[in-house]
Amino acid sequence: MLVMKVFDRVKWRAVTALTLAALAVSGCDSGADAPGKKSAPGPSVIAPGKPGEPARTLSAEDAAKEMPDDSPNAADFEYVQMMITHHGQALEMTELAAHQAESGGVKRIASRIAAGQGPEIDAMQGWLKNHGGARHTSGGANSGHHHDHAAMPGMATGAQLKQLRAARGAAFDELFLKLMITHHDGAITMATSVLSDGNNVQVEEMANDVIAQQTSEISRMREMS
Repeated sequence: MLVMKVFDRVKWRAVTALTLAALAVSGCDSGADAPGKKSAPGPSVIAPGKPGEPARTLSAEDAAKEMPDDSPNAADFEYVQMMITHHGQALEMTELAAHQAESGGVKRIASRIAAGQGPEIDAMQGWLKNHGGARHTSGGANSGHHHDHAAMPGMATGAQLKQLRAARGAAFDELFLKLMITHHDGAITMATSVLSDGNNVQVEEMANDVIAQQTSEISRMREMS
């Protein structure tokens, strides 16, 4: 089901791009027509079919009408709200590394994580603002109901954070890597879930960025562990 959903979105993004290109070409040509010359038919778009189905030729107008509605659903709002909190804890953890870590590698990966997740928080907060602000959401076992930390995969507990704040040197490095790998794994779980359950293209793009970046960072941290 997820594969088909992603296929449909990719297909219609391609249709949109082709439609815009066709309209642009049509607009340029219309201005160059000699007076009295009969206008050419409107631009058409080849819409690829689903696997096993033939492609269709659509007018630009029909292609635009058939574009799927990507209005955000509850899963999109839940993901964005939870991930803002999730990223916030990561920033709290990385802030400690500059003064408490011993390893230069740990300091660098902490700086990389902070540099990536700070702007992502800003983008997600901007998305919420553009879509009417935070919403109360609830759902299944991984629901962000009230956005409780315990409901989010990978979040460090209060006791673990207290231990991290007290650690120094090699002990900090070891605990930081352990907690942050778990934290990243949780973020990937959340991002994968919204790819299946969400509906908004922008949220899908943000989730794919989280998966790509944090998968890479997990590999680096495991090499340091």
